Amino acid sequence: MSDQPRPNFVIFMPDQLRADAIDAFGNPHISTSHIDALAARFTNAFVQHPVCSPSRASILTGWYPHTASHRTLTHLLKENEPNLLRIGLPRDLGRPPAETPSPPASPSRASTSTASRPGPPSATRATTDGVWSRLFYRSRVPDDGRIDPGEAAIRSAEQWLAAPPEQPWVLFVPMVAPHCPFQVEEPWFSRFDRDTVPDPAAPADDPAREPRYMRAIRDRYGIEDVTPEQWREVVATYYGMIARLDDQLGRVMKAVADAGAADDTVTLFLADHGEYLGDHGLIEKWPSAMHDCITRDPLIISGGGFEGGQVCDSMVEMIDVLPTVLELARVEAPHRHFGRSLTPLLMDRTGPHRQYAFTGGGFTEEEPQLEQPAFPYDLKSALQHEVPTLVGKAVAVRDQEWTYVWRLYEAPELYDRAKDPQERTNLAGGASTPPSSSGCATRCCAGSWRPPTSSRPRRTRAFPRWSCPRPEPARDSRPSPPAPPHLQGAFHECAVHWLEEPRLVTPASRKAPVRRWKLKPRHPFRACPGDVGVWRQMPVLVVIQAR
Repeated sequence: MSDQPRPNFVIFMPDQLRADAIDAFGNPHISTSHIDALAARFTNAFVQHPVCSPSRASILTGWYPHTASHRTLTHLLKENEPNLLRIGLPRDLGRPPAETPSPPASPSRASTSTASRPGPPSATRATTDGVWSRLFYRSRVPDDGRIDPGEAAIRSAEQWLAAPPEQPWVLFVPMVAPHCPFQVEEPWFSRFDRDTVPDPAAPADDPAREPRYMRAIRDRYGIEDVTPEQWREVVATYYGMIARLDDQLGRVMKAVADAGAADDTVTLFLADHGEYLGDHGLIEKWPSAMHDCITRDPLIISGGGFEGGQVCDSMVEMIDVLPTVLELARVEAPHRHFGRSLTPLLMDRTGPHRQYAFTGGGFTEEEPQLEQPAFPYDLKSALQHEVPTLVGKAVAVRDQEWTYVWRLYEAPELYDRAKDPQERTNLAGGASTPPSSSGCATRCCAGSWRPPTSSRPRRTRAFPRWSCPRPEPARDSRPSPPAPPHLQGAFHECAVHWLEEPRLVTPASRKAPVRRWKLKPRHPFRACPGDVGVWRQMPVLVVIQAR
């Protein structure tokens, strides 16, 4: 590959797109021909955070969300932090970032008002101001010549590609769709028959074994009694938004071909997270949601001479995007990161990559919740402020067959992904807990995530001091602050989060190569459960374990 010229890149990034809402990922109810035409798709790619900004920060830096505390919608990337689009590529490719052209003129700016838009179907029109608003549903958008931000981005991309630079370039196309509110214009609104789209996954058979936020959302939003017909209306509109998105991707790909750059361009199609879309009786997302419909990503990489039609089932984390792009561009990463390049899998889809994929989210009870959004997110924000434990920190680890979820304020969860792909039946601690022959499940239930002896952190470059401050050493003699009531009698235990293969380590794994400190809460590291820091060049995850 070193003898070939460096490729161009198109990075097409929708928002809140479920992987299973695309034909190429096994959905028979929707046709996404332009997305399906892209080459290699990764069926087990998972985001590292279930919310927009933290997930995008993780993808662009190659860091886990807690590495530099990018854990909220408002904590964005800083000037001195790595960024795939600003630091990793344009400077090293010898040209500054291109200025984005202004979108073409339109009769008026895109509007979010629903005053001139028809309401939901007449059979349910009486609930327009009630349950439909809590389902984030707005129905059909009138075709009056206005353009929304997504269409503006596509027109800008087409205009820019009409005269691209000669040297290798990167075109980032961020899309709002299919993020709620659920609305789309014709012909996409009527493309899907409401009677044939699938019903969402039902809530768990045993509500007592599901995370408490799920029941709280249903009750507070008043969506407990939403009918199957109403859910299918939302699903069909969401599919319409995806169909429109697919056509917009086709326009960008045509513009690349018309520019004569198709053979020299690598296209990456990826999202920041998924959408509940009625699964488990929920809508939208939640900061500590770990379900497959929220965390699985529709990652596809195409072009650059890679063979088309490939399907890779290896475990992938979205932090792997950064080293993949850098390797294809033959640019060295200017910072230390946690990603692994996917280029070996593009050459051999059966090759080894990761055994596990990690996702983290949520907060501690004493952390301030900075988000105070307006309607229709007001109830979501109110729940987080009134009952902070509903959005407590959570970490999910997955392999090919199992999902294990650790929650700070609630019981753990264990799902058999092979038999229960929608993760409805929590097996943790129950009579149906898997036998010891299930390696991943056994280690999850035993609380023992052992790093392989051959896995050592890569030390190619010192970790930037500004990016992830190291904890103070254990000999620190500063006085300890009083422990919060809910942490009285607990101690912090540091668990190595290895660069090569992350593992959670608990007292059950006595021989694990990790040093432990029994400390009073929040001292001396000044860390919260679930935080990630660096100790002796190795990332560590802070967990709470009762005495």
